[in-house]
Amino acid sequence: MDLSPELLSVAGTIDFDPDALKTKYLSERDKRVREDGIGQYIEVTAEFSHYVDDPYVAPGFTRAPVFDDVEFAIIGGGFGGLMMGARLREAGFRKIRVVESAGDFGGTWYWNRYPGAMCDVESYCYLPLLEELGYMPKHKYSFAPEILEHSKAIARHYKLYDDALLQTSITAMAWDEGRKRWVISTSRGDRFTAQYVAMANGPLNRPKLPGIPGINDFKGHTFHTSRWDYAYTGGDSSGGLAKLGDKRVGIIGTGATAVQCIPHLGEWAKELFVFQRTPSSIDVRNNGPTDPAWAASLTPGWQKRRMDNFNTLVSGGDAEEDLVKDGWTDIFRSVTGTAVKEASRKIGRRLTGAERAQLMELADYRKMNQIRARVDAIVKDPDVAAKLKPWYRQFCKRPCFHDEYLQTYNRPNVTLVDTNGRGVERLTEDGVVANGQEYKVDCLIFATGFEVGTSYTRRAGYDIVGRGGQTLSEHWRDGLRTLHGLTTHGFPNCFFLGFTQGAITISVPQALREQATHVTHLVTEAKKRGAEVLEPTAAGEESYVQEVRSLARLGTRFYSECTPGYYNSEGAKGNRSGFFSDMYGAGPLRFFEVLDEWRGTGKLEGLELR
Repeated sequence: MDLSPELLSVAGTIDFDPDALKTKYLSERDKRVREDGIGQYIEVTAEFSHYVDDPYVAPGFTRAPVFDDVEFAIIGGGFGGLMMGARLREAGFRKIRVVESAGDFGGTWYWNRYPGAMCDVESYCYLPLLEELGYMPKHKYSFAPEILEHSKAIARHYKLYDDALLQTSITAMAWDEGRKRWVISTSRGDRFTAQYVAMANGPLNRPKLPGIPGINDFKGHTFHTSRWDYAYTGGDSSGGLAKLGDKRVGIIGTGATAVQCIPHLGEWAKELFVFQRTPSSIDVRNNGPTDPAWAASLTPGWQKRRMDNFNTLVSGGDAEEDLVKDGWTDIFRSVTGTAVKEASRKIGRRLTGAERAQLMELADYRKMNQIRARVDAIVKDPDVAAKLKPWYRQFCKRPCFHDEYLQTYNRPNVTLVDTNGRGVERLTEDGVVANGQEYKVDCLIFATGFEVGTSYTRRAGYDIVGRGGQTLSEHWRDGLRTLHGLTTHGFPNCFFLGFTQGAITISVPQALREQATHVTHLVTEAKKRGAEVLEPTAAGEESYVQEVRSLARLGTRFYSECTPGYYNSEGAKGNRSGFFSDMYGAGPLRFFEVLDEWRGTGKLEGLELR
């Protein structure tokens, strides 16, 4: 890395070799890249379908099918569906129906009940609608049971249970041009119509399994972390897994979920084998109870101010004060635009794009050096510590924060099985083969995450049929096509919440809040103008798609140099289906401004009302 004298004067002490680090990062990426990419994971259907069964409901649920009409159908009862329902209620919509395959509201937080589960964004920002419900979280980072209960409280507050269809999956959804309604069929025999539909089924709901040879051969007990089997382990989400005291347990995966549950497994299992392909970045968590005096000092509008402040800082923007002051804001102050702006001020001129990239890369190397030094400071065995060190840029994977994870590897009953980037080789009747050695286990836990890089319709479990019989999979065959990530041509009155050409935010509820606000504006304006149908024009959609694809080029190189993961579709060339593919590359601050400016004109540009 050749730095000019000016840059050297503001770069700070460089006590490492940037070029050597980059070479190391690329070599670590290369050993992990696989030809099959996302294809290395198995879809949980057929003989694997039990991995998506709901273990949290009593068997035998039945009800009479419904045949009626609603104003608005919301598919999904997680934070997206809850935010959408809340904003619609506030706007005066009455007949709202939420359809949810799970036994209750909560989305990801309905499924994630594994021991140690908690949010990794500050709860005062992360939990939606706190002021509206008059609720204050118990900790700076809320644990899963509290988040689930808050989700239910939102549903009760906004009367979303009234017409909800729980334990119900969509089987078909088609637009009826004559009736100007969506016709929706379900797994419970329902067939109802809706003027509007919001797809809020989210990307983190359908488990994925690794396509390991012999996956059907293993005779021991298995489950996925999103369907935790407490009948087998004992305990609950706070720990106490006493039934594992005589069990040899294996866990495949070391991502965010594993980081939270492995400390509990290590505490209770007779033996624990952690099978690792790529280590996570582990920074300080520093959780604690909410200060009642601080909570009492808050004034109306506090949550929106805090959410906006957090989003500004973690999006590289400027803010006079850091209200959150945690690991996330520390990372972004050090690694993103804030540090670059300070360097620009010292030099007395704007930096070029290349200079900005160099300074941010240096800051990234420094931060990751700190992460690796923390491993050395905590893990006693130098060989184990070396295997737990992440060798990639900070945001190649979602950073993790935990104060007990690394310490778990100091336990004598815990064995880290690092596969040097190759992953597990195969399963046998009795265990797991990695690095040519068989590890016999009684129980194997898959901490392998959710389907993200697969097609939208595969994750939904059905295709959507728009005007003229065109399916969504056909319309999106060559990539996502939307206006503002929320509507698509040929699919009237249908909205997509989540990650379809919108902006990625560190705190997902922040993005969902903005999306729900925008959709509510659209349908409210349509109602005011006497329109029954709204959809983007082909020209409006094409214009936005071209803007998104132009901006997306900004991050292509960064993720192409990253170690494989769901952010870059497991290292696939072109990265058209990774988590950040086809996102609004100018970032959430600009994206939210674009939506606000668009609403402000009152022109509904790019939309057709009928």
